[in-house]
Amino acid sequence: MAENQLENSVQGQDSGAEKVEQIKQKVEGKPTANLEHFEYDNAIVRNFALASIIFGVVGMLVGLIVALQFVFPELNFGIPYTTFGRIRPLHTNAVIFAFVGNSIFAGVYYSLPRLLKTPMASKFLSNVNFWGWQLVILAAAITLPLGITSSKEYAELEWPIDIGIALVWVAFGVNMFMTIMKRRERHLYVAIWFYIATFLTVAMLHIVNNIELPISLTKSYSWYAGVQDALIQWWYGHNAVAFFLTTPVLGMMYYFVPKAANRPVYSYRLSIIHFWALIFIYIWAGPHHLLYTALPDWAQSLGTVFSVMLIFPSWGGMINGLLTLRGAWDRVRENPILKFFVVAITSYGMATFEGPMLSTKNLNAIAHYTDWIPAHVHVGALGWNGFMAFGMFYWMFPKIFNTKLYSMKMANVHFWLGTLGILFWALPMYWAGWTQASMWKQFTDEGMLAYPNFLETVTQLAPMYKMRAVGGLLYFSGMILAFVNLFATASQGSLIKKEAASAPAMAKTYRKHKGEHWHRWIERKPVPFFIWSLIAVLIGGAIEIIPTFMVKSNVPTIASVKPYTPLELEGRDLYIREGCNNCHSQMIRPFRSEVVRYGDYSKAGEFVYDHPFLWGSKRTGPDLHRLGGKYPNAWHYRHMLDPELTSPGSIMPPYPWLLENDLDASQISDKINAMRTLGVPYAEGYEEEAINDLNKQAEEIAADLKEQGYEVMSNKEIVALIAYLQRLGTDIKGEQAAEMAQN
Repeated sequence: MAENQLENSVQGQDSGAEKVEQIKQKVEGKPTANLEHFEYDNAIVRNFALASIIFGVVGMLVGLIVALQFVFPELNFGIPYTTFGRIRPLHTNAVIFAFVGNSIFAGVYYSLPRLLKTPMASKFLSNVNFWGWQLVILAAAITLPLGITSSKEYAELEWPIDIGIALVWVAFGVNMFMTIMKRRERHLYVAIWFYIATFLTVAMLHIVNNIELPISLTKSYSWYAGVQDALIQWWYGHNAVAFFLTTPVLGMMYYFVPKAANRPVYSYRLSIIHFWALIFIYIWAGPHHLLYTALPDWAQSLGTVFSVMLIFPSWGGMINGLLTLRGAWDRVRENPILKFFVVAITSYGMATFEGPMLSTKNLNAIAHYTDWIPAHVHVGALGWNGFMAFGMFYWMFPKIFNTKLYSMKMANVHFWLGTLGILFWALPMYWAGWTQASMWKQFTDEGMLAYPNFLETVTQLAPMYKMRAVGGLLYFSGMILAFVNLFATASQGSLIKKEAASAPAMAKTYRKHKGEHWHRWIERKPVPFFIWSLIAVLIGGAIEIIPTFMVKSNVPTIASVKPYTPLELEGRDLYIREGCNNCHSQMIRPFRSEVVRYGDYSKAGEFVYDHPFLWGSKRTGPDLHRLGGKYPNAWHYRHMLDPELTSPGSIMPPYPWLLENDLDASQISDKINAMRTLGVPYAEGYEEEAINDLNKQAEEIAADLKEQGYEVMSNKEIVALIAYLQRLGTDIKGEQAAEMAQN
């Protein structure tokens, strides 16, 4: 027990002081002489920290523009590269991978060597990690506004960039494990457990989710289709939040909160329960994003059960973090660093309570596809991730630049701007979510939809969107203050590039101490620790994914569902390019309100040729799964030219370039071949006929538009998009739909 207490109180602190080392040596029976001297590399920490701050400003500026586009649609600017559909994924990628990602690397490269009492194993791999990650971010910043996207949420980047991400991630992991193997501290501190779980799980998620069949350097199709693609995507999507935005930040919490508070971690035993329960349970929870969809019921139920169970380890971690600050509460009032950490941990607790609650079917039926979900996500992103990063940087910069923080007053102002920004962002969106759900589901006494026009809901939300934009502006203003404060701190100080440290070499043999906690044996064995962590995260994913692929009854086929025509396939790719799935879902749930509003509910077998799936996660506009045949071709033409021509009050941007751009069908043969490889039953040799069929269908649509008064060439992009939209949901009609419902 004495050793455990010493571990909690010392291992979370920098270990350069010889006196502390001598105390440790006595407890562990080591000789008290022969300290080895080495240096910590603060330059790589500075590089990641500065990149995080700069990209934080950029990513949040894009987010502010996105929020303002809901209030002032003209801020889409009438050009392809700045529409909401294209820059929304730019914002999410910039905040998740550029801002938070770089902050995670900064935290790991600072804390890991100090916890292991050794420098990072390879400066070369550290630099590969840094420059490779920045190149990935640059590639994302270029490709996403160009419409080069795989459309999968949080995984929109195309296959060459995916490969780059994998290589950079492997460089990071190899460097981390080489450092662990050459450590001078035998036992691995709790923060390192979370770093290990992060590396192995993110690698697994990224590789499995991004298995794609390339068509060209900028185009690929997901290897999975429909229901299976949806399951894989949200197994990845939910656990990208879990293992990229949560577990490494928890590792940082377990290091930087004790450091800033100068207090030991509250409970070593609680940290053990927190870690193992979290990584085992989290991986099962992905299907809760797909409740009431065409996903098999058993998979939905598993997702719900394990999501609810997540409350316990998550709140265990929150309690451990907050109680670590016991004895330091008197300093919280005056210390902005501790304030940031308190709000960050509280936001973690709020988000990890709300998430399991939203996984229950009753609440999910209300919240899914509404603005409630972005509110939930931003409590975690702005509160948990953002505030943890800010607190870490405010604590870290004076250390590595050998100076004081430039302005504590400015940091305090930043704290209050950020806190108010979170409140003004999230609360209106919670209100908006309830408003949307209520209006979508409300019926009159006569049994008719009370608000049959989807736009009635959109216009009702205008005040909430304005308040959200105010919240975004407040948070962004705080980010600017952090930028100025931290750069001023760096400028007034001098970077300690190589920070001197010393520690005794780790003894070759280890003598177990009386009363030592049982968990200590695996902490001193990194390879078994890695293996058991991998087993813990593999179990849930395997049990959910394998049956969905192997058991045919999970995705029953429907004879009337046919592959897309060549023109429809090209139109679908245009739909993906423009990011239409960021606003429109293609999944009608089996609710009375949705069936009355949109048409018959969606069946699993309807999506078997969808590579990738396009179910969406938010309805800023109406669901489109039964759109085919609902309006004439001319309506779609006018709608894309100027949405207000067909839908007065719409906040959707116009797409005039679709009417001007020639359709590039040069890859249609390759696309047909690729789809056949993926299991789509195009006849052998059809790729030779595809261009003729494409031209024939295009000419028919152009002729129909001409009859309705719109002169348009058959080779324009708008024609292909109309072909795709008119196909949606038309494979099952009338009596066939009724028969399917009975079965």
